[in-house]
Amino acid sequence: MDAKFAQMLCLLCLVVTVRAFTQEGFKEVLLKQLGLSEVPKLHKRDLVDLVIPDHIKNKYISMLKRNRVKRRALPSLAGILRGIPGTAGEVLHSETTARQNLIFDMEGRIPKNSEVTMAELKLFKKPLDRANLPARQSHRPVSNARVSVYWVQRQHDGTNRTSLIDSRLVPIRESGWKNFDVTQAVHHWLRNKRREPMFLEVWIEGERVGSHASEMAKAVRFTSQDPKDKALGKPELVLYTLNLEDYGGPGDCKEEVVMGKSTCCRQKHYVNFRELAWTQYWIIEPAGYQAYRCSGGCLQPPSPLRRFGYGDRTCAVAESSPLPMIYLVKRGNRTEIEAAEFPNMVIEKCSCVTDG
Repeated sequence: MDAKFAQMLCLLCLVVTVRAFTQEGFKEVLLKQLGLSEVPKLHKRDLVDLVIPDHIKNKYISMLKRNRVKRRALPSLAGILRGIPGTAGEVLHSETTARQNLIFDMEGRIPKNSEVTMAELKLFKKPLDRANLPARQSHRPVSNARVSVYWVQRQHDGTNRTSLIDSRLVPIRESGWKNFDVTQAVHHWLRNKRREPMFLEVWIEGERVGSHASEMAKAVRFTSQDPKDKALGKPELVLYTLNLEDYGGPGDCKEEVVMGKSTCCRQKHYVNFRELAWTQYWIIEPAGYQAYRCSGGCLQPPSPLRRFGYGDRTCAVAESSPLPMIYLVKRGNRTEIEAAEFPNMVIEKCSCVTDG
């Protein structure tokens, strides 16, 4: 079904992005392309103890970075956030993973009429304490630990949902600053904020499967937000923005489009997979994305041309780009995880086209 799913989305997006996105329209085309009468029955229990394999995680992050929006100009520094005063920066340990919670107060930090083009999380890795290393054994050498950053969305029922933002291997024996691209997390927060801080979670795991790699990863320590942690370099969130008065994207809609007074342009339209009942357990990453849509009117051809078969000119998609996704597939009684890059998911440019 996964090959069909990829094929379907290619066609689906061409249909959906041309017209206004609706949940029923999206679902209708989806089921038709899959040859299904109803959505596959995936439930919350399919996500219990779900672990994204490293090769899937690496593939997704690689695709995500390859498809980052190109910087339109050198952004200006909006601010360096160092956490909420008094936060403990709690670190939780399990058998195979250490998790460090980070909290940043975002309210009022991003200038009005600006766009966050880049956000970096800077973590200071403490010098290695060799006493924390496991006894040397006859294993393959382990030089790195895998460090992943997740955005945490707190649900109304008190539970948390996480979205993978960045992941990389960090040398165990090196100390100093390590940077992670968390632009996507800030975009998620901007879309979903409820006047609350931004929560991030840092996971430290073995670079490969096995108890020795897990034990070696436990030697990796980052400075926390705890005021009692006297190590150098508290976690920092560095924000960069562009002033949209100067750098608004060509062809993007201004306020007039909302009032129906604009010519053809690209309007923001966010698709939240977590709020669509039939996708929230199917699509794991991303939590949602800025799909955009084409809005506004077009000048119509003069009457003489209409007699030669020229139809009305309408505002439609001229250019689009792909979206990387991680999703679940059902194979018999098994639930498996796939990652793929689906074309035509994000509208990059709108223009007027003539019917016929």
